[in-house]
Formats: sequence, structure tokens, C-alpha cells
Amino acid sequence: MSVARVGVAGAGTMGAGIAQLGCLGGYETVLFDPDGEALERGAERLRANLSRGAERGRWSEEEARAAAGRLELVGELGGLGECGLVIEAAPERLEVKHDLFDRLERVCAAGAVLATNTSSLRVGAIAERSQRRERICGMHFFNPPPLMKLVEIVATQESGDDALRSADEVAERMGRTPIRCSDSPGFIVNRCNRPYALEALRILAEGIATHAQIDLVMREDGGYRMGPFELMDLIGIDVNLAVARSFYEQRPEPRWEPSPISERMVAEGRLGRKSGRGFYAYGDDEPEAPVEAPGAELRSRILERILCQLVNEACYALEEGVAESADDIDTAMRLGLNHPRGPFEWARELGPDRVLATLDSLRADLGDDRYAASPLIRRWADDGAGAPPG
Repeated sequence: MSVARVGVAGAGTMGAGIAQLGCLGGYETVLFDPDGEALERGAERLRANLSRGAERGRWSEEEARAAAGRLELVGELGGLGECGLVIEAAPERLEVKHDLFDRLERVCAAGAVLATNTSSLRVGAIAERSQRRERICGMHFFNPPPLMKLVEIVATQESGDDALRSADEVAERMGRTPIRCSDSPGFIVNRCNRPYALEALRILAEGIATHAQIDLVMREDGGYRMGPFELMDLIGIDVNLAVARSFYEQRPEPRWEPSPISERMVAEGRLGRKSGRGFYAYGDDEPEAPVEAPGAELRSRILERILCQLVNEACYALEEGVAESADDIDTAMRLGLNHPRGPFEWARELGPDRVLATLDSLRADLGDDRYAASPLIRRWADDGAGAPPG
């Protein structure tokens, strides 16, 4: 079924951004929020973004006016009743999403696709009370939606092919790249990026380098826009810790264990930029000390440890069927988080045998199962092939 009208339930930053993409994609787009003030703020944000985009040449003024004209605001859920696909962008609480999906099923046509933008909950858990689970899937946009090109299309075991194709079609018309993934912790991007923070925290805990040195290496040698500690400060150390706890509670893998450093900092109220202090100080009173640049050997050691764990996690994810291909994982990491290379691209550059040797050495030296190599990287190293074995 081809979708003609798109609904977005929730007019916060994510919801308004998704609605903007719908309008620009040529869809009649219905934005719902029960809070009238929140609805108007979301609409104002959307219209302002369209105007700024025209000023910057991203689209013409005529296109901006046409897109704004496709927006309809509704304060009653029934206003979404004629939408062929509705994207839920409500707070990340299961009971909230259950209630919203219950009500959406009562007002939307039987053939409508209901998609959730959840980033931390299982789509299957959101759909568990539904009478039409084959019409439910995930459409995980990245923040801010108008700038980030990736949408993870999350399939539960019961999501129908027609619903998934509709989600793909809508994402593509919005100018995004849809990538299919399974309904597992963190989907592709948030799972495969776990080692970027966790391995950096382990290096810091071992006293090998300071947080600022690790950040410097990942920026200058790895090509990342932000180092892991800069990124944790930006996101919020409490938010990062909550994600780590969620992963570990869903599946207590040793490599997913939260860091005691994060636990301590959250207990002390050092949450990052929003609290004025995290790994770095944010204010004029406490200027940062200059960073002592690490030597070549230490730089290589830092970079290799983090990259090898990124590769290892991606290999576990691919083997578990989280993504359909190594290329999909690489694309998702580049588009979803602006990584300079995907993990399999890093593996080919380093060599799978070097990745395996690094992991095996760390596991033996530290006596730590967090460095247990995935069966896939072990087979890849043994095969000596340019692509990971199936």
C-alpha cells in the first residue's frame, strides 16, 4: 500500500523534525500533540527550520512555502485517522507508548502502518498488546532528524513485509537512507557504538591515558568529530550511563558492563555540559589545562583498542542477524553518528588478523572476557579474505 498521508504523534524536537521531513517529502503531514502549546512550539520550530533552509539554499523559498502548506496541526488523536503511516515520537516510557498505540489502533484504518521512533525500547514490547502486530515496526530517526540521513527500519518477528516496505518508501521520500535491522538492544547504531565510550572508560580506568589524551587521539588519528569523553559530556553522562545499564539489564554481556567511573560521576552530579562539569569544566572560572600530547606508541595503543572493540561488537551484531550485511552496518555508523569509517571498513584497514591478535592479547593480559573475540572475526582472520565470511 502506497502512503499518501503521514502522521506524527508528538510535537517535541524529534516529532517536529520528522514532520518537517514529511512535509519536504511531499506528504500531507499531520502533527498531533494533546498539549496545545507544545503543538504550536513544534509547528513554529518546523516553519523556522524551513525558512532557514531556504535562506541557506538547501531548498527554494517556493519549496519551503509548499512544504509548510502541507502541515496540519491536530490536538485530538482522531485527526490522525486518515494517515496511511503514523510515526510515534512520544517519551521513552513503555506505558506511555502502550497507551498511545492502543488509542491509535482505535482511530487509524486497519491497513495503516504504526511506527515507533523508540531508540531504547524493544519494538516488540511496544507492539505486544496490539491486535495487528503485523502493521507495527520501528522507524528510528537520529537527532536532529532534518540533518541526520539515517533511519533504522526495525522489524519485529511479526512485522509484515508490506508495513516494512511502506516504512522504507516513506523514509526514502523524506530524503533519508532506510536500513533494515532486527528488534534487538540498541538496534544497529547504538549497539555497535557502545565500545566507543566503554573502551575509552576502561583505558582511563587503567591509568593508561587521560580523558583529554584519548579524545585528542580519536579526533586527530581516528578522524572522529568528537572524542568519546567530549561526546559523553554533550549527551549527558547520566544519559550515557542509563543506556549502558539498559543494555546490561537486557543482556549481561561482560563487554556491556557499565563503567564505575560513570557511576561515580553521576552520583557526584558531574553530568557534563548541562551541569557545568563532567569530564571537562564548562565555564570561565576553570580553564582546562593544556593536553600533553601522547607519544606515537601510546597513540597507536589507544586508537587500536577502541577500534578493535568497535569491530568486535559489529561482528557480534552481524552474526546475530541485527543487520542484513556488513555494508549496512558501515553505512549506518557513518550516517547515524558521522563516524569517519564503519567498523568493517576499519577492520579491512587494520586487517582482521591484527584485530583478532589485539583482542586475544588484551583478553590474556587483563584476564578479561570483555575482550572475547567474536566467532566471526576469528573466522575472518583465519580465512584471510577481504570481506567477512557469511
